[in-house]
Amino acid sequence: MPLSRRLTDVCAALLLVLLTGACGGARRLDVKPSDPSILYMGRILWADSLAPKFTWPGTTAMFNFEGSAVAMAASPGSGQFMVEIDGGEPFKINFTPSDSLITLADSLPAGPHSLRVAYAIEGYEKNPEFRGFTISGEGARLLPPPERPALKMEFIGNSITCGYGTEETDPSVGFSYDTENHTLGYAYLTARALNADFNVVARSGIGMYRSFGGPREGTPEQRMPVEYDRTLIYNPEHYWNHSSFHPDIICINLGTNDTSLDNYDIDRFELAYRKFLTHLRMLHPQAKIVLLTGSMLRGQALADVKGALDRLADPEKQIYRFDMSEQTGELGYGADYHPSRAQAARMAEELTAYLRDNLL
Repeated sequence: MPLSRRLTDVCAALLLVLLTGACGGARRLDVKPSDPSILYMGRILWADSLAPKFTWPGTTAMFNFEGSAVAMAASPGSGQFMVEIDGGEPFKINFTPSDSLITLADSLPAGPHSLRVAYAIEGYEKNPEFRGFTISGEGARLLPPPERPALKMEFIGNSITCGYGTEETDPSVGFSYDTENHTLGYAYLTARALNADFNVVARSGIGMYRSFGGPREGTPEQRMPVEYDRTLIYNPEHYWNHSSFHPDIICINLGTNDTSLDNYDIDRFELAYRKFLTHLRMLHPQAKIVLLTGSMLRGQALADVKGALDRLADPEKQIYRFDMSEQTGELGYGADYHPSRAQAARMAEELTAYLRDNLL
């Protein structure tokens, strides 16, 4: 074969390879965390970093793609996330101090896929960061992002809202990140059931005027009204931009830690709660605010908190009341006698029904 013919054939083959790659045959696509095809939910600090930071449980990243494999990058030691692919059964991954990239799936069929990743824990001391994703396989590419839900919700609470101990079945076992799973808690389940875009502002042990085990006079520097305006909990440097997220419904579940160890002043609790409601109303004038109890309060503490919340409620000002079921043990307990997975599911069913029937 003449040399010119051989050169022509080689050039044609190279051109075919280039065209195939350009038409979607790429083997690997690195997706930056700032890519607009990713839909985020939750309070996230972008600042000047290409790796967005977050601390609150339930912080979520979602996107659609084509490809046979997908991996996630995060800062080492970020902790546990729950992963859903194509709406399938969720599974947990854990970024230990030695992990920076974890493969989420590697044998996906051809066609479009969806990915949802939610932070399962309250990782304030872990300093988690989203660092992007990698898609690989024939035709690896991003698809248009999921549609952001119209309904916006915010959940403000303590360990019950965080999902503390929902994966534990022995109530004598203490706290562990291995058994905390926000996606099994009532807040996340309610948001999913209502197809809501949601923010979670919750921390185990926190109260409205007094955090767990604090003096009767309260813990002025460590309570929800102090932390609520922050993008990252316990970090006063970054004020949350409330104008970026105006919830239609705000659910508050606080009071369990305020009344902990029977060492509380219900008048101080009610006063702090009233001031916080004034602050919320200033920030979100149109929001419907629901004052919750459930499910760990009992006895006199439950009666006192219910009384205070009943006095604070005012439907004419769009401040409502709802009590989720008190736990009795029939559905088991999670770690440290927190709501079990079944108890949290019941709470979510009750709250979802109340919101659908009364506020939506």
